[in-house]
Amino acid sequence: MTTTPADRSNGYEAVSGEFVAIRSRSSIGISIVRDWAGCLPPGGSVLDLGCGNGVPVAKALIDEGFAVYGVDASPTMIASFRARFPGSPAECSAVEDAQFLRCRFDGAIAWGLMFLLPPDVQRALVHRVALALEPGGRFLFTAPEQACEWPDTLTGRRSVSLGSAAYREALESEGLALVGEAEDEGRNHYYVVNKPASLGSAA
Repeated sequence: MTTTPADRSNGYEAVSGEFVAIRSRSSIGISIVRDWAGCLPPGGSVLDLGCGNGVPVAKALIDEGFAVYGVDASPTMIASFRARFPGSPAECSAVEDAQFLRCRFDGAIAWGLMFLLPPDVQRALVHRVALALEPGGRFLFTAPEQACEWPDTLTGRRSVSLGSAAYREALESEGLALVGEAEDEGRNHYYVVNKPASLGSAA
């Protein structure tokens, strides 16, 4: 009997075509991404968690000269990422299991991803990102400011924001500092996070 592998993409493999069509036409949030990246070392390394097909976030970073590494659990989207950006390493994996998180990066970004994960996985991902960031590294992710739950527009699956206070607590418990918050023209809420330069990686 043939078994179907479990979907690790939070339902996005099934709607990958629709998602790519929508997101690839939108530049919402890219000005915030560029501003955030402007504080990274020139040509620095950035891990794009939930990279999709790489448009528009990874593309904007690559265009600015950054070395982007992409992770996505959708085989269709990661194949598209590889085709578009053959010079950028890409991993097809659930973000919480990504082998790239064993490496070190100047920055990490999770646009439209965090709230798709269960709360315990969100906290585990914060832990892994904290270890993967170089001292002085930066993390940018999106999630609603308030604690809330809602069905994802494309997949209908449960989305969960822990809310600003809980995210701050989770970040600080890993030695990270929430240094800013912002909102883009699409009303997406951003958390700007720094890893202190004096903080190395813990086991």
